[in-house]
Amino acid sequence: MASFRFFIAISLVSLILISTLTPSISKTAKNDNVELDDDEDLRFLEETEGKKDAAPSHSHFNEEDDGDDEYPDLDDEEFGNYHDFDDSDSDPYKEPEIDDKDVVVLKEGNFSDFIEKNKFVMVEFYAPWCGHCQALAPEYAAAATELKGEEVVLAKVDATEENELAQEYDVQGFPTVYFFVDGEHKPYPGARNKEAIVTWIKKKIGPGISNITTIDEAERILTSESKVALGYLNSLVGPESEEIAAASRLQDDVSFYQTVNPDVAKLFHLDPQVKRPALVLVKMEAEKINYFDGRFVKTAISEFVFSNKLPLITIFTRESAPSIFESDIKKQILMFAALNISEKYLPSFQEAAKSFKGKLIFVYVQVDNEDFGRPVADYFGVSGDGPKLLAYTGNDDARKFVFDGEVTLDKIKVAFGEDFLEDRLKPFYKSEPIPETNDGDVKVVVGNNFDEIVLDESKDVLLEIYAPWCGHCQALEPTYNKLAKHLRGIDSLVIAKMDGTTNEHPRAKSDGFPTILFFPAGNKSFDPITVDTDRTVVAFYKFLKKHASIPFKLQKPVSAPKAEAASTPETKGEESKESDKSSNGGLKDEL
Repeated sequence: MASFRFFIAISLVSLILISTLTPSISKTAKNDNVELDDDEDLRFLEETEGKKDAAPSHSHFNEEDDGDDEYPDLDDEEFGNYHDFDDSDSDPYKEPEIDDKDVVVLKEGNFSDFIEKNKFVMVEFYAPWCGHCQALAPEYAAAATELKGEEVVLAKVDATEENELAQEYDVQGFPTVYFFVDGEHKPYPGARNKEAIVTWIKKKIGPGISNITTIDEAERILTSESKVALGYLNSLVGPESEEIAAASRLQDDVSFYQTVNPDVAKLFHLDPQVKRPALVLVKMEAEKINYFDGRFVKTAISEFVFSNKLPLITIFTRESAPSIFESDIKKQILMFAALNISEKYLPSFQEAAKSFKGKLIFVYVQVDNEDFGRPVADYFGVSGDGPKLLAYTGNDDARKFVFDGEVTLDKIKVAFGEDFLEDRLKPFYKSEPIPETNDGDVKVVVGNNFDEIVLDESKDVLLEIYAPWCGHCQALEPTYNKLAKHLRGIDSLVIAKMDGTTNEHPRAKSDGFPTILFFPAGNKSFDPITVDTDRTVVAFYKFLKKHASIPFKLQKPVSAPKAEAASTPETKGEESKESDKSSNGGLKDEL
């Protein structure tokens, strides 16, 4: 009997618990169903993508690799970045003939220990397929050999194999070169040739200045080095020597020497009887000699060398590019002209350059040179044989200014150079013609209709900046088109694209291709939002739902009813009404 009562009590308790928990369980199940329904609401987007059309997920590191060696972001990062004019990646990779026996190979397993054990280490992060790396390899190897026996070691890391090391040191393009001192690293800012690397490193590890005591030493230096500063002093030690040594550390790409020998001074075009201390800068350029006439102190010496170390005109080549793009002087005036035309205008261009030393870099671009001149001209939107003058502010804001007048000395100096320095010129932006029709799901943006479409305050605008040759852009195109097709009925939302190689706008800054920017409605005066998400229709849709200033609902086609057997006359009537609705629009709210 007791057992029977116990059984009844247990049964009652169980029933009470079940009745108490059932609503909670039902509620949980219902919530789960809601989430599943939400997922179902987006499945029609996922189904339309398909495996073949799905673009790869966003990978910033890989894109920078590709962008760096095509012609992308004239980021960019100074004519954006001088890498951007190199088309070397279009050629099959050829193993360079170099002797790099003195370059240390570092990997994940030995990197930290090696850096810790060596006070001075230069490290190049490279990719075997990179044209810039191939060009640097023999120069880098030669520098390693020349510096053998010094306190410094030159090393290299294959970033395509050592991905974790490359990411740890924020390698976003090739080659990336760092200089380590006691484990701390800074980017190497100099030119990518043996002479520049050796000179730069010697200044970092040594006194920064060398003595010349014999005629033979002087002749060797004058014939082998392109830029040399010589101090003609009263003594090789003391305050004068200390000032010139201090100045040398501020100018990485010029070799500094000192002497007390009158015969050496004469070889360097100094009057042996000149009052000491004296200083001369000797270059292998049209303007060969510059004499210093200021106070013999570090800052004045450094400013003198800085203002005079560049040639009056830098002829644009792959070798000269670093001296243009990595210079502390950001502003440039470029003359675009075919070789046979340039001879007439270069003398005036060169004479004008003398008035702007240390303020502007004057660059000649030979437009009929298909290897590098033509790509530079195409980037800046310059056509024809020239002459055409264009001013450029460098990578900071990448503004360009076109000069349309006659190329004469006075007009270059007054009507262009001085106005450029005083910021009195109107910027020029490239633009294709505005399309005659623009009725596609993806709106076509060019420089001249950018304000009308992208900066329309009544629209949320998603803009892809692409390049026709970019593989990532090509892979993204079907996904981007499908997104636009799904959203074409939403008046407040615009899906747009712009060819970044032929169009520009100050609000459309790209960090490579493709760059995807979102301009929220009512907020066009602020910087756009960079879209950093998976490149799928669903991911883009979710981004837009989250960031759009004007709320919207996506609609999808009504799916056919699974069965009609259970329909009553009343429900059939309701279905008939719904069917009429569907025949008019064929759509229902998704969310």
